[in-house]
Amino acid sequence: MVLLLVALLAIPLGLDLYMPVPEENPLTVEKIELGQRLFNDRRLSRDETIACSSCHDPARALSDGRAVAVGVFGRTGRRNAPAIINRGYGRAFFWDARVPTLEEQVLKPIEDPSEMDLPVADAASRVGLTADDLSRALASYVRSIVSGNSPYDRLVNGERTALSPEQQAGLQIFRGKGNCTACHVGPNFSDEKVHNTGVAWRDPPTPSASSGRASSGQVAGYFADQGAGNGTFKTPTLREVARTAPYMHDGSLALLEDVIDFYDRGGRPNPHIDAELHPLHLVAEEKQAFVAFLKSLSGSIREGQL
Repeated sequence: MVLLLVALLAIPLGLDLYMPVPEENPLTVEKIELGQRLFNDRRLSRDETIACSSCHDPARALSDGRAVAVGVFGRTGRRNAPAIINRGYGRAFFWDARVPTLEEQVLKPIEDPSEMDLPVADAASRVGLTADDLSRALASYVRSIVSGNSPYDRLVNGERTALSPEQQAGLQIFRGKGNCTACHVGPNFSDEKVHNTGVAWRDPPTPSASSGRASSGQVAGYFADQGAGNGTFKTPTLREVARTAPYMHDGSLALLEDVIDFYDRGGRPNPHIDAELHPLHLVAEEKQAFVAFLKSLSGSIREGQL
């Protein structure tokens, strides 16, 4: 696949002006508009009760507010529905990073038995398209969903009063004592890699009830839900994070305060934990400043436009 760098119009402040787009799926207004209609089309699910937007609500920064996604016939999945903002800049998709392109990613929920449970060919036939056209249109629409122009972005671009003193103190913790930029880096606050923070660790160890791409069937070991191997999961974006609770791949942490407490403890110890993690020993005021800074990453979301 050949990627082209495409300049997008009116890209929000703080994001790269050029987005990588496959040569075989150039962005057009027509495809983005078609993809937006398909994203909201319940015919893409087996019983025609849910659409892509059922788990990716613009009011929640394209997440859904549940711990784990709920699909057709009330079936519950294993993972939290991620916020799909700025995914056009992504290099790996799903919590276990098992898919390398948006064109592949957008079709997986349609055929997943826990989500929309419909063969892709059947879904495409229902809406009068080929599977390839369905994929290209949905991927084009997802590329149009961008978030930026947050108070943090305005600070970085010279507006010194864009963050409160407390938020600026939180930024210093984020960059320094917290060591958050080891993983949450770049314009989208994600290195697009997988890491073990111990979220999937269970004590005492229990066999896995579900497997990720690096495991086959039952796991003789410690993780109740494997990701890309050894309990690793992809670094999510922190943009709009105040609007995307609950947190982690399994939605196990309800509040930003819970997330900060988790990392303040150094994650959950296990034999495969990322070397960057260690107890932070933050005091209450530092934790409060940290939360305030994370809220400064909420900005404006633009979708459905080229």
